[in-house]
Amino acid sequence: MKAKLLRAGAWAIGAIISAIVLFLFAAWIGSSIPRNRSWTEPAEGIEIMVGDNGIHTEIVMPLVSDVKDWRNTFPSSDLPDGAQPYTHVAVSWGEREVFLNTPTWADLSLSTAVGAALGGDGLLHVAHYVRPAPGSSNRPLRLTRMQYAKLVAAIERQAPRPGDGKPLRGYARYDVFYDAPGTYHLGNTCNQWTSDMMAKAGVKTGLWTPFPGGVMKWIENPSLR
Repeated sequence: MKAKLLRAGAWAIGAIISAIVLFLFAAWIGSSIPRNRSWTEPAEGIEIMVGDNGIHTEIVMPLVSDVKDWRNTFPSSDLPDGAQPYTHVAVSWGEREVFLNTPTWADLSLSTAVGAALGGDGLLHVAHYVRPAPGSSNRPLRLTRMQYAKLVAAIERQAPRPGDGKPLRGYARYDVFYDAPGTYHLGNTCNQWTSDMMAKAGVKTGLWTPFPGGVMKWIENPSLR
């Protein structure tokens, strides 16, 4: 009996390890298949950035441009500290319980992570920055005005409408959460949302990007220029 239990346990562990390896391999393959493969960065246009904290990516855009004034969509009055001279707004999407219950990644519990992997409601995370510096984890990318307009339109479809209710408190005095459409799961992660938004703008990016590396590998690292 004991031997059977040991064999069953070994089989279960082996199956879990195999599933993880298969998932990682599929993610590498999926993120290496390009969308908008003919796109090249224009010489002139509107500069955005794609930020990466090692787990989660965000799209950083000028707060005001001749294409879009984000102050009308994400007003600074929603922030605990709305009086700063903000220059940029960063938008990302993720799973509601993970966003609200993990102010640091050390706070992420197994139950919350499993729940998110199986499926959870979406939230937008919106942060306001003052002159964010480009770097390896905050990579600049130039878009034409038309491409940026497409990116704006894609994000606006996820943004709150007047009367949708008050935003939820963020992690700091410069960020908040908004209810957003979509269901988070392993096939549709926060990083997939980032690449989907970029793809809708016509930018070259990976087909399936569950991890931040799958997003960032398509954007030149300014530290290596």
